[in-house]
Amino acid sequence: MSNVPGSQNAKVLQLPVSIDTARTASGRERAQQRHPSSLTSNAAPSAREPQATVHALNPDYLPPIAPAEPGVGWRERTAESVIDGAAFVRERLTGDYDVDQFGFDPHLTDSVLLPVLRPVYDKWFRVDTTGIENLPREGGALLVANHSGVIPLDGLMTAVAVHDQHADNRHLRLLAADLAFEYPFVGEMARKIGATVACNSDAEALLTRGELVAVWPEGFKGIGKLYRDRYKLQRFGRGGFVTSAIRAGVPIIPVSIVGAEETYPMLADVKPVARLLGLPYAPITPLFPWLGPLGMIPLPSKWHIEFGEPISTEQYSQADADDPMVVFELTDNVRETIQQSLYRVLARRKNIFQDY
Repeated sequence: MSNVPGSQNAKVLQLPVSIDTARTASGRERAQQRHPSSLTSNAAPSAREPQATVHALNPDYLPPIAPAEPGVGWRERTAESVIDGAAFVRERLTGDYDVDQFGFDPHLTDSVLLPVLRPVYDKWFRVDTTGIENLPREGGALLVANHSGVIPLDGLMTAVAVHDQHADNRHLRLLAADLAFEYPFVGEMARKIGATVACNSDAEALLTRGELVAVWPEGFKGIGKLYRDRYKLQRFGRGGFVTSAIRAGVPIIPVSIVGAEETYPMLADVKPVARLLGLPYAPITPLFPWLGPLGMIPLPSKWHIEFGEPISTEQYSQADADDPMVVFELTDNVRETIQQSLYRVLARRKNIFQDY
């Protein structure tokens, strides 16, 4: 090759390309297709566009995959939890929260009690719901449900379902038996989550001010029935809930709960032990009392809660609330509606642990 000083053109001699050189060039072309950042020539970078020296990549080389972080945004969620926890403690210490006349503490319920119940609802019982749109967006309504399960977990799961599935995250006020408030810790927590004594005066007061109120008219007869009688509704008492709904002028919403019967299959009731302990029943289940405290862990049955269409009470007068025939007829109508709903849900259930 010759080069004349000051000349702008240079004479370049063409050299024969060997087979090895052709293979190398072909390999570099494939490398460029896979890694566009690799250089395909040995030409020097221009002065206007400086480039870094990049070595040709092996086309068969695959970089190791870095292990993924434990969940997208987990640091942010952890930081938010810490901030929320600190805010909760500050509000509790400063008294910056409200408790109503019945003892309901929405601040504690939303921050502590519902988060504790939510994993049981989502992961253990895997609760499905239908008909949540039948609950009013505002104003009062009386939810009437079947009762079962030895321990009244159905009330707690229904409260989580209403709050989490409702478009406005409404709280459910539970009407509970007197026995629930006779134990120091249990009674206090029941009040804080929104429960009150199942009496007409409390029910009417809550309904009149526009609350969603739930009642389980079967009472202890429902949660204490034997497994062979599962999903067979017991007597609904004297219809006190109907009287409250008519006087408050709110609709009645039938609720059917399937799955709670299998959490503690009650095989027998040891009545002498129940009388000795002052309990409504002393259950014998496949696991309790044989496994001791472990026998009190509920079985992970699959739950389904169906909120039926509202039954209006607008056509009734205040005088009808004191008419035994009117109360009995409406009570029987609600009871039959729930029973038929239970049969429909049970008919499509695969087994007690599988999805519907």
